[in-house]
Amino acid sequence: MEAIEKYFPNLTEMQRSQFRALHFLYSEHNAKVNVISRKDIDNLYVNHVLHSLSIAKFITPVDGTQFIDLGCGGGFPGIPLAIMWPQCRFHLIDRVGKKVNVAREISQAIGLSNVTFQHGDSGECRATFDYVVSRAVMTMPELIKASRHLVSHKQHNKLPNGLICLKGGDLTSEIQAAKRDILDVPLSEYFSEDYYSTKYLLYLPL
Repeated sequence: MEAIEKYFPNLTEMQRSQFRALHFLYSEHNAKVNVISRKDIDNLYVNHVLHSLSIAKFITPVDGTQFIDLGCGGGFPGIPLAIMWPQCRFHLIDRVGKKVNVAREISQAIGLSNVTFQHGDSGECRATFDYVVSRAVMTMPELIKASRHLVSHKQHNKLPNGLICLKGGDLTSEIQAAKRDILDVPLSEYFSEDYYSTKYLLYLPL
């Protein structure tokens, strides 16, 4: 939790309370459904919550902005972002029903009212959104293909609507394979922890 307060010192008491609750809730659910590596649960805040919130360092959305978390797993990056931006709407979708259920139950436990959930494939989602967000789900060419129909043409933010995803490692070949002009932001520009030395935010307007 210290890492969250270090980089986001202006949280409300409600937000602090919601973030604090995540460790117990994910630990409890993770014992039944493995949504986070059991070896990594003690690193929840630095490796998962803060990682998700790197998107909040990249963009400040206007009220009413709509996001879809594609391949949300147990709720990353969607749940931390929904806590950070209660004035925005989030739709979390994943092919694995057990993981969607974990994300839904955690969201309900901390009182989030700006999140909806869907068990299914991106192709089954008929709504459109300002931004698709994703965390280490599939390759960029696959992600672009899965995201294109989800992005609205109505523009509300200064940053053009599109895809914002979080990835790690050497992404050179993956970005080249996408054959698109993708912005890659090293997360070491935002956070000083060693974990972020090989982590990137990728942005592509769609």
